[in-house]
Amino acid sequence: MELAFIPSPSSGVLHLGPVPLRGYAFCIIIGVFVAVWLGNRRWIARGGRAGTVADIAVWAVPFGLIGGRLYHVITDYELYFSEGRDWVGAFKVWEGGLGIWGAIALGALGAWIGARRRGIPMPAYADAVAPGIALAQAIGRWGNWFNQELYGRATDLPWALKITSSAGGREPGTYHPTFLYESLWCVGVALLVIWADRRFSLGHGRAFALYVASYCAGRFWIEYMRVDDAHHILGLRLNNWTALLVFLLAVVYMVVSARTRPGREAVVEPGAEKADGAAEDAKAPKDASGTDAKGAAEAAEPAKEEPAKDAKGPEPAEGADGPGSAGAAKGAEDIPDARDGDAGDSGDVRNGAGSAKKG
Repeated sequence: MELAFIPSPSSGVLHLGPVPLRGYAFCIIIGVFVAVWLGNRRWIARGGRAGTVADIAVWAVPFGLIGGRLYHVITDYELYFSEGRDWVGAFKVWEGGLGIWGAIALGALGAWIGARRRGIPMPAYADAVAPGIALAQAIGRWGNWFNQELYGRATDLPWALKITSSAGGREPGTYHPTFLYESLWCVGVALLVIWADRRFSLGHGRAFALYVASYCAGRFWIEYMRVDDAHHILGLRLNNWTALLVFLLAVVYMVVSARTRPGREAVVEPGAEKADGAAEDAKAPKDASGTDAKGAAEAAEPAKEEPAKDAKGPEPAEGADGPGSAGAAKGAEDIPDARDGDAGDSGDVRNGAGSAKKG
């Protein structure tokens, strides 16, 4: 008795009037938006400009879609070019069939072209977008759920996926939801990369390499569970060998890069700091004369100090009777004597007054 299972949608297409909305394509689009959004936040935090990630994604996404489709068609060519098959189906991306290996490889080429045009180091850009790519994969895998494809071996677990379609050689029943396993694994990969990047300040492409290695580790055992047709080499599916090879390359890169280029890039986008400083100056409030408030305050500070500095008075001339303040005090002492009518002291009064003037 089946107590619980994950139901499959009866159709992978929702018609909005004459416009078909395909679940597979919808998941891919949402994944791209999430990747660009998160990548943009991380890029700005690294010192880059807002919008740069989206500009480069204009190159990376089309290249990635072409690369993903090419990998699928080449590795499963019998689905399109064998006897009784229609080769036109190779262009029907909305029906499913994107190989992540080809998508990342050719997508990286497109990103490199976009980054080179803007003078941005490709490893820094890859580090910024790595967690977003993992989340995009997590969302995109739900497209396989809409198409009732890429499931695992039969099972009666409560979270089993129920397949109802019999098209393409499918047998209705309950199977391991490998699409769900990979989706959850990709979410974990994204969180791992974000944590490790904050903890160890990964740079020069090492955050991206960590994403690649951790994804391959999960893809290896998930791929091993799948039952759809695939090419085998020495008893393992082709994608198992691909995951193993790419995992080793990513680990080697992390080790070599950490030794030869430790730390993180100081500047990821030339001119970004200057542009940010100009933007802050433009936002500063202006007074009636057009001077910003900060500049006016700095200009006023020396004026505040002048009175205190002048209060000390000039240095007495050589031969003067001490500092000006002492001369003034002496003159003040002599004034009462003049009131007493002592004509002899009148000279002292004049000398005291003169000293007061000098002070």
